[in-house]
Amino acid sequence: MRRKLSPFSPPLLAALAAALAIPLALAGCASGTSGPGSGGGGADAASVSIVASTNVYGDIARTIAGDSATVTSLIDDPDRDPHEYEATGRNQLAISKANIVIENGGGYDAFVDRMLHSAGRDDVVVLNVATLSGRDQHPAEGEFNEHLWYDMPSMAKLATALADALVKAKPADADALHANERDFLASLASLEKREAALKEAHGGAAVAITEPVSLYMLEAAGLVNRTPKAFSEGIEEDSDVAPSVLRDMLALFDDRTVAALIYNAQTEGPQTEAVLEAAKKNGIPRVPVTETMPAGTHYSAWMRHNLDAIGSALGGGR
Repeated sequence: MRRKLSPFSPPLLAALAAALAIPLALAGCASGTSGPGSGGGGADAASVSIVASTNVYGDIARTIAGDSATVTSLIDDPDRDPHEYEATGRNQLAISKANIVIENGGGYDAFVDRMLHSAGRDDVVVLNVATLSGRDQHPAEGEFNEHLWYDMPSMAKLATALADALVKAKPADADALHANERDFLASLASLEKREAALKEAHGGAAVAITEPVSLYMLEAAGLVNRTPKAFSEGIEEDSDVAPSVLRDMLALFDDRTVAALIYNAQTEGPQTEAVLEAAKKNGIPRVPVTETMPAGTHYSAWMRHNLDAIGSALGGGR
């Protein structure tokens, strides 16, 4: 059985702090809302409130909104697991006053839908990223990968939808909002350019994962996931995998089938520890990734760090 780890355990904190030494300057950061909202479409200029399910979407919302709205992230503690999150009365109050709500969807943060239902809100603008992405949420094979914040095209669609909703709520701020949107889209384009460079240099290289956290990014970089599906699904679902599946996973490192291991640094258990040890023993580079955004950075810098770490592991440097 695995257990959740804080992304701020000393070794990981030191590594992230060095790589992501960027001042925390979150424009419009607020722990609450700015007063009763009158609905997503016709909000008063002084009362536009955005509620995001996680700190990742909260950071993107602040980047787009600037001074045009206040932003509340329901899960702003990196230790919290959205799959197991229990909403609080304070969360319900924030939802009841929100003009715009951002949720990942796909079952990842279903507590948001429950709170919206409890609030009886039919006037709030709900931006469901899974729906905006256009991806098949019920694939014929395997399970839907909910980790959409590692998918740059999905984040671009979110940015555009959010900017449009904010312009509708605060038309006087349209120029500033669209400027913020353009800047964010440019940062995504830069990340996609880095993915393309990795693909050109390392396309077709085999990698292993413990969970599909960064799988969209790996696929965009042209890397091939060789992990037995039963292994990554079992780890993600917090269940032990069959011994035969673990043997197949460990063989990827003993046989040097893969060039790198990309692992979720926020979980641990005997089976993931065995995988990490096998990679270490065979000299396979190990790249930690996280589901939640580390403190002291912003979305684009975080994603750039992940891409640079993958490139370094594959021998491509920065």
